[in-house]
Amino acid sequence: MSLPSAGGAQDFPLTLTHLLRRARGVNGDAEVVTALDAGGRVERASAAAVGERAEALAAGLAGLGLRAGDRVGVFAWNTRQHLEAYWGVPCAGLVLHTINPRLSPEQIAFTVRHSGDRAIVVDGALLGALERVLELLGGEGVEHLITIDAGDAAPPGAHDYELLLAAAGPYEWPALDERAAAALCYTSGTTGDPKGVAYSHRCLALHTILMAGADTYRIGRRDRVLAVVPMFHAMGWNLAYLAGMTGADLILPGRFLQPEPLTRLIEAERVTASCGVPTIWMDVLRYADEHGSDLSAFELAICGGTQVPPQLMRDFEARHGVAVVQGWGMTETLPGAVLAHDPPGADEEERWRRREQAGRVSPFYELRILGDDGAELPRDGASQGEIQVRGPVVAGSYFEAPAASAAAFDGGWLRTGDVGTLDERGWLRITDRAKDVIKSGGEWISSVDLESALMAHPAVAEAAVIAIPDERWSERPFACVAAADAVEAEELTAFLSARGVPRWWLPDGFAFVAEIPKTSVGKFDKKALRGTYAEGGE
Repeated sequence: MSLPSAGGAQDFPLTLTHLLRRARGVNGDAEVVTALDAGGRVERASAAAVGERAEALAAGLAGLGLRAGDRVGVFAWNTRQHLEAYWGVPCAGLVLHTINPRLSPEQIAFTVRHSGDRAIVVDGALLGALERVLELLGGEGVEHLITIDAGDAAPPGAHDYELLLAAAGPYEWPALDERAAAALCYTSGTTGDPKGVAYSHRCLALHTILMAGADTYRIGRRDRVLAVVPMFHAMGWNLAYLAGMTGADLILPGRFLQPEPLTRLIEAERVTASCGVPTIWMDVLRYADEHGSDLSAFELAICGGTQVPPQLMRDFEARHGVAVVQGWGMTETLPGAVLAHDPPGADEEERWRRREQAGRVSPFYELRILGDDGAELPRDGASQGEIQVRGPVVAGSYFEAPAASAAAFDGGWLRTGDVGTLDERGWLRITDRAKDVIKSGGEWISSVDLESALMAHPAVAEAAVIAIPDERWSERPFACVAAADAVEAEELTAFLSARGVPRWWLPDGFAFVAEIPKTSVGKFDKKALRGTYAEGGE
């Protein structure tokens, strides 16, 4: 007897609806905690209650006339209501558009217009910002505005979120195609217009499964997970769906991401795991050290978005027992494409050598390094070129942007714009962004390595290195430093030399600033720095 061509397994769709059923039922006793203010007041709900309200939201949206494939924007911080939309919108067959409030009004208006949002759910705290966006849209596109805790500030004709849910009637979740779009995120738009990445149900379900592994996020039912990454940034690194699938408790900080309320939330809620960009963890470490905070429950912080300073990882581990694990990913790949957990059996030198790399490639991601001539480079950990990636959770194009798609995708591979090396065991080292790399006298200088070395100095809180024009060498490095204590350029130069930084890598100049400017997703804004200092510094 011949075997069936598709194998013997059932053709079961990989949709978020299955994860929602699991979150409401199997894991219905998991806790969802939302910070209500900076003083420590919180709201608690069960995962089952969140799932019930997500169903009411789906019914309410259907009652407004929204149908399969329609886009619903959410303009909110990390709150229970945002989590309800994460479940209710895509599981109703609609597409969740996570709107980034940190973009400019013009960029936000572009994403709303480009995505074709028929409805927007907005947090009352962000209503003023959205009103400017709606003015720019001039009444175009958005038919329904649904306000959360807006009170008398709600504009005429807006629907109150709680009243919409309370009035919802019976609802039956539709059967969905796993390849149908579930969510739409836009890149931060540091160059040109933001670009949309549409995630299918299959993509998000697969990514959730992959990140539950022991070599990826290592988050399970025993964990209390703090969702520091905004839910509008690359699907909040998928913590919402991961917590729903595994049964982990989910702690949502709202807009209270300052060091004091965040650290107090970690203490009070006995957080065990979290994800966030380095600047967040720098602030938390500084506050915890200054105030003697109890981080004894905190075990794991997945960290990415930009190079993680090695000193930050060492200090967190030495002083608080927290493993800050570096990772790499993009809106186009979802986070966790590589992660730098401790290699089994490694000695201290090898352990830290690996931890300071971007990480080891995760399952179902494939990487390659291409040279300037377009040929694939050896996986020897030394040959440096452009990083390309492919896999079942990697974008294949941008949403309704053919020109941008043609430039970014190369025969089924995503051109990441990052420069690095790859070894035969799948360890990736990122040396720079292609647009940030410094080419001096025909040789590359890694701004990433220079920044890490500078931030190892005890007086340096933040450091960003950019290229400035040079008549002889074409480009030279220039360092912008935010210092926690008084320090001089000469001292930093001597410090870099003592750490083995090559003489020709040493910055030609320094600018001392109160704070390094950040992008909308918390990365150092080198575009702004180049605009200020590219003519030779101050």
